[in-house]
Amino acid sequence: MDVLVTGIGSISALGNAYESWHRLLDGESGLRLQQPFPEFPPRPLGTIATQPIEFLKLVDLVVNEALKDAGLISPLPDCGVVIGSSRSQQHRWEELHANFCRQSSSQPLDTSDWHWLDSLPHMGAIAAARKIGATGVVLAPMAACATGIWALARAYELIQTGECDRVIAGAVETPITPLTLAGFDKMGALAQTESRPFDRNREGLALGEGAAVFVLETSQLARRRHAKIYGRVLGFGLTADGHHVCATEPGGKSAIGAIRQCLDRSGLVAEDIDYIHAHGTSTPLNDRSEAQTIERLFPWGVPVSSTKGATGHTVGASGALGTAFCLMALQQGKLPPCVGLQDPEFDLDFVRVARPADVRRVLCFSFGFGGQNAAIALGSLP
Repeated sequence: MDVLVTGIGSISALGNAYESWHRLLDGESGLRLQQPFPEFPPRPLGTIATQPIEFLKLVDLVVNEALKDAGLISPLPDCGVVIGSSRSQQHRWEELHANFCRQSSSQPLDTSDWHWLDSLPHMGAIAAARKIGATGVVLAPMAACATGIWALARAYELIQTGECDRVIAGAVETPITPLTLAGFDKMGALAQTESRPFDRNREGLALGEGAAVFVLETSQLARRRHAKIYGRVLGFGLTADGHHVCATEPGGKSAIGAIRQCLDRSGLVAEDIDYIHAHGTSTPLNDRSEAQTIERLFPWGVPVSSTKGATGHTVGASGALGTAFCLMALQQGKLPPCVGLQDPEFDLDFVRVARPADVRRVLCFSFGFGGQNAAIALGSLP
């Protein structure tokens, strides 16, 4: 059964889905030096507004975008919901802790405007389900940077198995918080000036806010309502390294396994792929490991780019944003550039500036902390 994408809701530091796509093709970056918290020095960050955005507000905005783009109106009681996040409302818990630390020990903590149940990790998916009146399956995956692709994979399975005819799926992330900045800074993983995926002089990652949510439908449902169609989900691959909390597995065996699994499930071979949207975090170890994986599986060359130099690393939402860019590439026959790349360290066919191409089948990769590996294959309509 064909699983079609009939709507895209996407928001990043570059703007909404279409603004992001056109600014990306022009080689623009949404990153800028910012200091949202006085205890941290200025860093390149990709914020949607002038200050870090609230998680549930971003969920609401991106679901609105997806529904509008798909031409759907609530309520949608039979629609499945699979919306993940690697951090969800972590910022709410950080705010509560900060307020607790500021309070006098003799005074009870004032939580009159805050209910802890509303800040649980799955509440983004629940908020989306409430918004559209969904009464069926509601899932909230958490798999570090692989969250977005995992959410889409699960939505694909729900449709393939006949559990749902339509699913709203994707990921939302608002990672710019003191704890997240402190954690990446402690690892030495944060960029000082800009994000440069696969560049010889890359400094590290730049955090970005972002979300991408898609409407997935059976081909029968999509055609019955004459929906706009961006492309097909062909298959996916999911593996785990079982190796280390943050270091990649030497040799990339599990990452290679996820890509091969994705190709097999999609009925494809490596030679069928016209473009790869790489994870490309701009960190020394990830970029090297990913480049070696691509060189091993695609030795004849395939166009490659990472868009994190433009949007920042949106963590759990990064695979979903990458999927949005892949679908735009399929629809418009253009490959997005690897913004920030000036001096490539690796011998790959990097897309340095946007280029026209005959794009029919693409792959999007995500490799998350804990050794979570994900790949998704997308294709144009026959």
